[in-house]
Amino acid sequence: MRNGFVLLAAFMLGAPAAGQTARPMLDYATAAKMRDACVAYATAQHTSVAIAVYDEEGRLLTYDFMDGTSNVAGELAEWKAKAALGYRVSTADMAKWGASGVPGTANLPGGVPVFTQDGIALGAIGVSGGANGADLPCAQAAVAAAGLKESPSKD
Repeated sequence: MRNGFVLLAAFMLGAPAAGQTARPMLDYATAAKMRDACVAYATAQHTSVAIAVYDEEGRLLTYDFMDGTSNVAGELAEWKAKAALGYRVSTADMAKWGASGVPGTANLPGGVPVFTQDGIALGAIGVSGGANGADLPCAQAAVAAAGLKESPSKD
């Protein structure tokens, strides 16, 4: 009787899991590729930045603080990434909302959500400290280098 119960329980518990497909996730290797692409972009632009990459669950996967970056840039990079993650929209677009002071928003360019080519949200990147408006293009270069997108649209 006990063996029959164990077999029945294993069958019932295993069936739903077997029918599920794994959800794509942003892993460390991809986050590191994004970070490195952003560092390369900033270096080519003769500027320095702080970079924070978060996964969809809000875990900080990688962080970099280039030499010469201002002390506050690291916190700003994290703030921008968290805002882009929370709203799934770039902080450049948030700035257009005129919603300064709304919890979880950021009104400075440089935070970009990250999506698969199929539009599945994976996380976000935040970049801060770059001279001459380099934060947003640096984040965009990072997303492109990983073969990912900044919006859920499938175009």
